[in-house]
Amino acid sequence: MGHFTLELPPEATVRDAIAAIVARHPLIAEGRQVVIAKNREYVDADAPLADGDEVALIPPVSGGATGTAPRIAVSETTLSVDDVMNAVRDPSHGGIVVFLGTVRDHSRGKRVTHLEYEAYAEMAERKMREIADRLEREHAPARIAMHHRIGDLAIGDIAVVVAAGAPHRDAAFSAARQAIDELKSIVPIWKKEHSEDGAIWIEEHA
Repeated sequence: MGHFTLELPPEATVRDAIAAIVARHPLIAEGRQVVIAKNREYVDADAPLADGDEVALIPPVSGGATGTAPRIAVSETTLSVDDVMNAVRDPSHGGIVVFLGTVRDHSRGKRVTHLEYEAYAEMAERKMREIADRLEREHAPARIAMHHRIGDLAIGDIAVVVAAGAPHRDAAFSAARQAIDELKSIVPIWKKEHSEDGAIWIEEHA
């Protein structure tokens, strides 16, 4: 993910920033659509800018614990199912539901060789935390944890782990399902699918 600094006139908007970016880097205007974030929150092109604001052009996304592991993580290292489960364990929880997303060997009628995940990591973790916090309130006293891996992943590797702990199984199942669905819908993590005849960015949720 590239980073550079722009100097814009007073009262500039996100639209002005995008025009300046495209003028300097024409390839950005080609191909895929993007969504826009300002200071790690989604905005539209007419949002005003102030000195020091951070603007990100993001390809369409695919997608306090008592334990020692963090509830939320975007990591280049191998994911640990035990760490995610430990982040949601509580003596009051009678049910823990865990979802694993793994790299499959076929997609869209082609044999997949590996996947490559990229993320706007700081914003991704912020959005994952917002999802977890809200679902914990909705399913209180539930606890939610989500870890997502980035980088090159081989067939069979774990790409994402979502866990939900709650006193009863119904709440745990519901919270876990909502968490993974929302992660895939709004969190700025995207993937490139490599097959025997090339590679393609996957823009729909998969």
